[in-house]
Amino acid sequence: MKAIQVNASRPYQVLLGTDLLPTLGRQIREVTGSGTAVIVSDTTVAPLYAQAAEESLISAGVRALRYVFPAGEQSKSPPVYLDLLNFLARNHITRADCLIALGGGVVGDLTGFAAATYLRGIPYIQVPTTLLAAVDSSVGGKTAIDLPAGKNLCGAFCQPSLVWCSVDTLDTLPAPVFRDGCAEVIKYAVLYDRDLFAYLEETGLDFCREKVIGRCVELKRDVVARDEFDRGERMKLNLGHTIGHAVEALSGFRVSHGQAVAIGMAVVARAAGCPDRDRIVSILRQFGLPAETDYTAQALFESALADKKRAGDTIHMIVPRAIGDCAVVAMDVQDIKPFIEAGL
Repeated sequence: MKAIQVNASRPYQVLLGTDLLPTLGRQIREVTGSGTAVIVSDTTVAPLYAQAAEESLISAGVRALRYVFPAGEQSKSPPVYLDLLNFLARNHITRADCLIALGGGVVGDLTGFAAATYLRGIPYIQVPTTLLAAVDSSVGGKTAIDLPAGKNLCGAFCQPSLVWCSVDTLDTLPAPVFRDGCAEVIKYAVLYDRDLFAYLEETGLDFCREKVIGRCVELKRDVVARDEFDRGERMKLNLGHTIGHAVEALSGFRVSHGQAVAIGMAVVARAAGCPDRDRIVSILRQFGLPAETDYTAQALFESALADKKRAGDTIHMIVPRAIGDCAVVAMDVQDIKPFIEAGL
């Protein structure tokens, strides 16, 4: 098992290995001392792994409850969030207890935001079961729900007490969902690591999962340690996300997050005239990810105006200058539309 220390305002470890679910309860007992743990999951993941997680908790002497909601981005919403809070209240959950986010990014974001706000904060543990959550959303403490006006507009920074990543849970992922996570893996390579990018070009989808997940977590750990609250360098982790979130919103979230981020990366690489743009577009296609969209520059521009990285008349765009070298560029709102047009 690989242990990666994250030194944030609340330090914690990311523990990475195989067949870890049977020992989850013991680890939670050691880290949080919780008497009750609420497993929060969705209708896709709960039938696969909730029973194993629950049995592990009970064997460690932890009372286990479940809250399961319909799978999909549409559940990362105020009604489901409030329903979860009411569930916690009805079951008399206290600050001595904890939540367990068992699932992908939607589960982690919703659970983390509930943990940040219920009783003004209770512990939670991330147990990612998708590649996207393992390499990105489970680490760093960003939690949120969506609003009708846009994605992740209501949230809080709240670091988990532990990230418990059992790589074997990725074996049950449908191929499109696994490829979604690959978009975030490629993002880290474009941002910081030419060697990782070359390794992915060489292996394609057959990359070593523990090796790649571990490397992505290390890269994110370093960024979070330097800029936990997203005021500077951490903004780079939004490479492809401004346009990607616009694509998601315009599609009514029928386009998945990973596909949308892939489109966003391709658009900004072309728009910026990045000398490595052909390699970036090529690797996205190699991994079965889209690099184009049918949405117009005007539609994408209007949707991007709701981006949470907007500050007044400025939007911070993450622009690749080369593989392993990206910059945060403050762009006037009036310049966003022609920039998008150049990348379509």
